[in-house]
Amino acid sequence: MAIGANVVAGAELRQFREVAVTPQVPPGVTDLGLRGLPNFEALYHAGPEVVFNSNFYASSEPVLARIAPVETHSIYMPEKDPFALAVEATGEIGELLNLTAAAKLIDEVEAQLLRQRQVMAAGDGRPVLPVNVGDARHYRVFGADSMFGAVLERLGLENAWKGATAYSANAPVGIETLATMPEAWIVLIPPHPADAIAALETSAFWDALPQVSKGRVLSLASVSPYGALPAAARFAELLTEGLSRAWNG
Repeated sequence: MAIGANVVAGAELRQFREVAVTPQVPPGVTDLGLRGLPNFEALYHAGPEVVFNSNFYASSEPVLARIAPVETHSIYMPEKDPFALAVEATGEIGELLNLTAAAKLIDEVEAQLLRQRQVMAAGDGRPVLPVNVGDARHYRVFGADSMFGAVLERLGLENAWKGATAYSANAPVGIETLATMPEAWIVLIPPHPADAIAALETSAFWDALPQVSKGRVLSLASVSPYGALPAAARFAELLTEGLSRAWNG
């Protein structure tokens, strides 16, 4: 969608609109339901000329291939740089669909990150911990092989999480581990359960954390943790804006 492809169908579009936010889904795109169990009949009637899949849903490929040729692009793999893989996938998809906007998107996102890296260089030098809250006692943290981690590296920021991940994230992590990273900025990336945030706001432990007591908690708008270049650009924009405002406020 970000490169102007004629998208006729996609999975979990309601969730995509809420979590990924951008790019906007054009009206009339057929929602195929769950990614792991798509509505193959609806896909057939949508009439695609090519189906794009990922390594996460390789088990669906035999059925998908009966509807249209399948192209699989893997962006999230253990210990791999998802930004680099997203650039590669975007270029390959652009070539296949003969869309020059793919190369333009790559150039625009890379130029954006370079500009924002200069802004971040004037910051406080503290590491950043990108997390998604699960409940009042647990969170999901994104490591170096996540898109958030890859963007942090390109912005010249340190990821405070040095532990292992499984396909970009580690969950559940006990909230007590936040005390081991007292110098970090905690960056909350929704969606979070509403009751979890409400519980944190009344938690004595949460209030006692150095990051919280010193105002180093930043809440962003929603970003897809498993998106491609549009997600990278959105996260970088929201993070740069939020940290800049916090540093100068």
